[in-house]
Amino acid sequence: MKRDFSRFGHDVLEVEKQAIEGLHQFLGDDFDQACQTLFDCKGKVIVTGMGKSGHIGRKIAATLASTGTPAFFVHPGEASHGDLGMITNKDVVLAISNSGETQEVTTLFPVLKRMGVKLIAMTGKPGSTMANHADTHLCVAVEKEACPLNLAPTASTTATLVMGDALAVALLKARGFTADDFALSHPGGSLGKRLLLRIEDVMHSGDEVPVVAQNILLKDALLEMTHKGLGMTAVVDEQGKLVGLFTDGDLRRVLDAGKDVRTAVISDVMTKGGITVEPDLLAAEALHLMEERKINGLFVVDANHCPVGAFNTQDLMRAGVL
Repeated sequence: MKRDFSRFGHDVLEVEKQAIEGLHQFLGDDFDQACQTLFDCKGKVIVTGMGKSGHIGRKIAATLASTGTPAFFVHPGEASHGDLGMITNKDVVLAISNSGETQEVTTLFPVLKRMGVKLIAMTGKPGSTMANHADTHLCVAVEKEACPLNLAPTASTTATLVMGDALAVALLKARGFTADDFALSHPGGSLGKRLLLRIEDVMHSGDEVPVVAQNILLKDALLEMTHKGLGMTAVVDEQGKLVGLFTDGDLRRVLDAGKDVRTAVISDVMTKGGITVEPDLLAAEALHLMEERKINGLFVVDANHCPVGAFNTQDLMRAGVL
């Protein structure tokens, strides 16, 4: 018998969409108070929860931490056996439970209260133990789960996750958190690399830079290009300043013109001047320049216009910028 899996999937999406839409009614004074409490926190935000709520809590903690609100997850079972020592009275605890009655979490409340820790509860039951004993309650109630048995946490966990995102992004905006700030906490990600990585981090330098004098023969310049393997060479004057460059593309043009590579002088066939960049330019900006000018490599010059580095698209690709 053929099963209509797509229809089953659509049913789930519809239920979860309704659960998310239902959250709008809960974004009021309690949400504002929760955000203010988190914004004013002098310590860290401690997120806790059991089971599926714990999994969601880990993600919420990670999102908060990566968007400017220091946070980490503490398992409530471990908290009762020593990990409470990780929490101070400067912290705020965000406790998650759909029922609001999870014993491992409610057991912590009296101790946290004595410590003077601010408590925010995120539950689906406004009249629950956690809701009544927290300083602030965020309701994430849903009409039903996407599970046809109305048992497996599905719509409720989605609603909780979305409420957590709402908290994180609201705080992000209130803090004036920027893309540069985000990059600093994501140095290994593609955005981090685009916003943090500079040309000096990816360029070839020292003896790896292909450089020839302007009065040498083209055939000798080709040897330098072959040895350094970047498909180009810088051409410099007597003071070491860059006066031009020669690339694989220039070589094709020389051959098309019928010139003798054995007797031609590099200064006669090079591209004079040429596009250069400085070491502190963002690699992403250099990539944009290369795409705009349709070139595969660039030379890096210092304040005296002397070549100090070189790189090509393969270097940017290896660095994760491309």
